[in-house]
Amino acid sequence: MSTSGITQQIEKDVIASMKARDSERVSTLRMVKTAIKNKEIEKRAPLEDSEVLQVLTTLIKQRKESIDQFTKGNRPELAAKEAEEITVIEAYMPKAAGEEEIRALVTETLAEMAASGDELGPKQMGLAMKAVQAKIQQKGLRADGKQVSEIVKNTLSK
Repeated sequence: MSTSGITQQIEKDVIASMKARDSERVSTLRMVKTAIKNKEIEKRAPLEDSEVLQVLTTLIKQRKESIDQFTKGNRPELAAKEAEEITVIEAYMPKAAGEEEIRALVTETLAEMAASGDELGPKQMGLAMKAVQAKIQQKGLRADGKQVSEIVKNTLSK
């Protein structure tokens, strides 16, 4: 049974964090390991790196939603804890694409789609999003879906 490189790195980091007595980091990494394990059980096979990244992306999204809730509920200490967890999890993610990078990829992808004869407009939002997301992954980057969606929508409506 081969495990992904990310999973192995998390394993090593759990041990290192335990030795360093960094309890916050240990608990976050254990939570990540559990989420990955649950996904493997669901799939009934070891996860590929890309699937592990999807799990991590989901965890980050959940943490961001929790921060919003805790901030609204006036619980800054809990929001801070969630923010720390995001920092730990993001260490295993590819570099996040900046807004300029995303704009360039959207422009490039839409130009390629237009060149291949696809008609572009707001109705092709889904197709465009799929193509742009694929291009972002291909470049080994990651991007916030909401941000990408916003940029694609603005570009298509021009």
